[in-house]
Amino acid sequence: TRPFDPLNSEHATHVAGIAAGNYRTLAMGTRVSGVAPRAYIGNYKVLTVPDGDFGLNGNSAENVAGVEAAVVDADGIELPVVAPQRLESVNAGDPAMLMYTSGTTGTPKGALLSHANVLAAGRAVARSLDLTARDRVLSSLPLYHINGQCIATVAPLVSGGSIVMPHRFSVSQWWPLVAQHRPTWLNMVPTIIAYLLNGPATTPGEAAACAHVRFGRSASAPLPPEQHRAFEQRFGILVVEAMGLTECASVAFSNPLDVGGRRYGSPGMPLGVEARVVDAAGRVLADGERGEIEVRGSNVMLGYFKSPDATAAALRDGGWLATGDLGYRDADGFYFITGRLKELIIKGGENIAPREIDEALLAHPAVLEAAAVGVPDAAYGQEILACVVVKPGASCSEDELRAHCLRTLGRYKSPRYLRLVAQLPKGPSGKVQRLRLVDL
Repeated sequence: TRPFDPLNSEHATHVAGIAAGNYRTLAMGTRVSGVAPRAYIGNYKVLTVPDGDFGLNGNSAENVAGVEAAVVDADGIELPVVAPQRLESVNAGDPAMLMYTSGTTGTPKGALLSHANVLAAGRAVARSLDLTARDRVLSSLPLYHINGQCIATVAPLVSGGSIVMPHRFSVSQWWPLVAQHRPTWLNMVPTIIAYLLNGPATTPGEAAACAHVRFGRSASAPLPPEQHRAFEQRFGILVVEAMGLTECASVAFSNPLDVGGRRYGSPGMPLGVEARVVDAAGRVLADGERGEIEVRGSNVMLGYFKSPDATAAALRDGGWLATGDLGYRDADGFYFITGRLKELIIKGGENIAPREIDEALLAHPAVLEAAAVGVPDAAYGQEILACVVVKPGASCSEDELRAHCLRTLGRYKSPRYLRLVAQLPKGPSGKVQRLRLVDL
């Protein structure tokens, strides 16, 4: 198998070549700290990294002992001319990609995806968004995250489109890139949307370029409805909220392109999968009842790499994947996410979804980002801690936020602890890592 460090756009080329040769891709970021690269790179033969990143964030050489390294230029790659070779036959069920989860609720797990998984996901996205060869996506999401890999790379590949892939997201450069490259759609996450909303105004030329953007897509974390509406109103770009998991190649739910058929606050209807809501005993629940969401489809992973116990816990009878997401389905078939099973705050025996706290804080005009988590408490079992990032140029005290929470949430659900922080801990996709909030 041939892994690579996909921090830049030229590595998208590797994906197709590796897959065609019936090799397997391990996508990882060399700048991720606190992770032992040896655990990820073990059993792999070739590692390609951008020039200057071979140190793997300062980790010692034994982490890559026995691995052949090829250092490439960050802005382009020249491949040697070789004689044509007969490639191994590729079966749809063969492993194609090893993608690690974001680890928001624990240690990252390696989801092993087949060729069929990846293609099914890409084709489902292309169909749902009406992608054609005339479409071009602007995406700054890293390729070592499933969204950047399958949504921004595979979906344009199967539809014949093109990709604009800057090295990283920049508020000041986003709209100039739109004006320069004229993408027809934007691949975003809620963090990007929040920062663009609080960024500089578009120039007349940039605003004119926005008129050519058919839609933006937001996934990887819930998009607060207030920010959703504000982005569409300010920039005139329709935003399609969607949801996926690493375990199903980033595709599970999506809202339709039709403006009248959307639901703010919902990731949409099942896309390329069947879905259902079950209780702790596995009983299927009716519309409106809350439980864990399960999905089943051709894009669901083969299993977790070298983790049979984790695989058995996630892949249940009948091929259903336990997502770990809590939520419900409404009468029209739209799904709503209320939280993560492992992130649920249990205060005095009552279940409290952190997202409810997040959205209440985000409704305050001075708040840019917010995230809540449960912390141990002798009396209630758990109490609520909320961390808040204030908008640039705004001011807000903890007392003001506490009063706001009392008005909107009531005393029982209001955070006992409030912390004003410079930034929230996030994974590569922009998803908040709640369990790290207690260390701030």
